[in-house]
Amino acid sequence: MPTITTKDGAQIFYKDWGSGQPIVFSHGWPLSADDWDAQMMFFGMNGYRVIAHDRRGHGRSSQTWDGNEMDTYADDLRALVLALDLKDAVHVGHSTGGGEVARYLGRHGTDRAAAGVLIGAVPPVMVKKESNPEGLPMEVFDGFRTGLLANRAQQFLDVPTGPFYGFNRPGANVSEGTIRNWWRQGMMGGVKAHYDCIKAFSETDFTEDLKKIDVPVFVMHGDDDQIVPYQDAALKSIKLLQKGTLKVYPGLPHGMATTHADIINNDLLAWLKGELKDATSQSSAALEPA
Repeated sequence: MPTITTKDGAQIFYKDWGSGQPIVFSHGWPLSADDWDAQMMFFGMNGYRVIAHDRRGHGRSSQTWDGNEMDTYADDLRALVLALDLKDAVHVGHSTGGGEVARYLGRHGTDRAAAGVLIGAVPPVMVKKESNPEGLPMEVFDGFRTGLLANRAQQFLDVPTGPFYGFNRPGANVSEGTIRNWWRQGMMGGVKAHYDCIKAFSETDFTEDLKKIDVPVFVMHGDDDQIVPYQDAALKSIKLLQKGTLKVYPGLPHGMATTHADIINNDLLAWLKGELKDATSQSSAALEPA
């Protein structure tokens, strides 16, 4: 399996397919590079070089005790970019991966980046606190930690069966294969990394990272996202970005890149080509929930 070795000796697995401008995909918790199958195939077949890695502690990468936090995730991504000598790259992140992309571009700059894409992403910050009163209470994330330690295998069935893909909504088109694939990916990773990553995705504040990013960023979010509510994420992130474009998708869930891959892929391709028409520019007046 292709891997790179980080400065602390962790082995980071990656896929690197095709040729052309590179698109680098950062996955959500507790998944792996496999979560990008629909995007890797689509963009690879549309003339892009597609790269996806398993975050440390996830998938086929090393299950490290330490380093399961955003600074190290960003440093690992930088190590991958340098090892593969990627230039003019588009960095796409979903959920926790969106935080990884924001921290990477904020921490390491945009010298090798052309653009960023945040899909159902956790920035600016998820947890409720004095500076983020609209956030989710800490009890929500404590519940994730409790469930993880009590029965990780069961939790990794409950999340995709319920809110992640919106399969708990009336009339939802439930896919047993999608649920099992989520479980498969999650169980490939390590419980310590998954436990630590809950703090990383919920408590890390990406406000200053977003302000620093000087390349175009496409913010894509479903307004029925039950994991990362769009009002406290996308609508706040877009106001912090220098060159942001926002599109909110009515009725789509957190895992919309899987459940509605055709919509997400075609919109992202259109945006990359400068052809997307149905989106709201960051420079518009104050953005409010629909």
